[in-house]
Amino acid sequence: MAIFPQTRAETPASRAVALRLPSLRHFGPNWYATVMGTAVVATAGATLPVGVPGLRSACVAVWALSAVLLAVVLTARAGHWLLHPDQARTHLMDPAVAPFHGCLSMALLAVGAGTLVAGQDVIGHRAAVAVDVLLFTAGTVTGLVAAVAIPYLMVVRHRPAPGTASPVWLLPLVAPMVSAAVGPLLVPELPPGQGREALLLACYAMFGLSLLATLVIVPPIFARLVHQGPLPLALTPTMFLVLGPLGQSTTAVNQLADVAPGAIPAPYASAFGAFAVLYGVPVMGFALLWLALSASLVVRAVRRGMRFTMTWWGFTFPVGTCVTGAAGLARHTGLHAFTWLAVALYALLVTAWAVAGVRTLGGLFSGELLAGPRPLRPVTVRAT
Repeated sequence: MAIFPQTRAETPASRAVALRLPSLRHFGPNWYATVMGTAVVATAGATLPVGVPGLRSACVAVWALSAVLLAVVLTARAGHWLLHPDQARTHLMDPAVAPFHGCLSMALLAVGAGTLVAGQDVIGHRAAVAVDVLLFTAGTVTGLVAAVAIPYLMVVRHRPAPGTASPVWLLPLVAPMVSAAVGPLLVPELPPGQGREALLLACYAMFGLSLLATLVIVPPIFARLVHQGPLPLALTPTMFLVLGPLGQSTTAVNQLADVAPGAIPAPYASAFGAFAVLYGVPVMGFALLWLALSASLVVRAVRRGMRFTMTWWGFTFPVGTCVTGAAGLARHTGLHAFTWLAVALYALLVTAWAVAGVRTLGGLFSGELLAGPRPLRPVTVRAT
């Protein structure tokens, strides 16, 4: 018996909509991953605990590229919503696509942090602070909205079946953790007093919000892997998304510890420093375990014919958070092992970014990445 997937009948109205910049019709929120993955190359490189000739200049150039990408993707996404609102709503109601709406927040936050860390070499410190304040505010607000709205849609509208937990579910929930990790950059820019302490503790609250949500989501993901086997080949790179909250939370506690002495009174300031090590070291250990498991599954998928898709950008930002997390632990422990771990992870990050970037450009020039989803082949079920 042959079973064919159901398709919606095409109407004259839908054909007319498709003619309006058709290249934008399938331009989904996953494209923000290109911005995130590029920006983290700049910020991670600029904070690397070793001196490499020319690295700083390269990071500034990559930051500039990430800023341009952000402007391009924001414009394209606005055009998508304006010209193809039906498809935009379809994306929002699709449980496989909706979680990627959390990437908007992380793209804004990543470029904002990169502006203050690397971009100030070009535009000056004062302008960099202004840009970061704008992007941090917009990114934090959109991240908190996504952290509530997407799970709400999952419960009320998506209703995913049991055993279908995906690492993609983490995307809207990790956005507040990114705010917690980059927010401390702005703490010293505030005058001493209530403002500094409020921002510090707000970042700490977002750290807890995202961490506890992650602890809820990761067990079902692992349970799915154990009971149902590896993810489909095209989704295998999403295994790396679990590294995001692990590396970003380690980055957050170290960044918060750096600025705590000037923002919060003793004994809490010193407690932040102790917690950065007590939390960061074991979590980094688990991150390395998950990295090894994910890499093994990716090698398996490549051997079975995994082709390039936009999910390959999952190799970039999560690994970048582990770079900044290891760099923070190197600062607070003085252990050279963390320094070299950060260097090794950064080499992996740059390699993954280069491969994903080249393959994405190839997909854009060929038109494959902007084309609509391919129709599914009929599935034949034989009676046994």
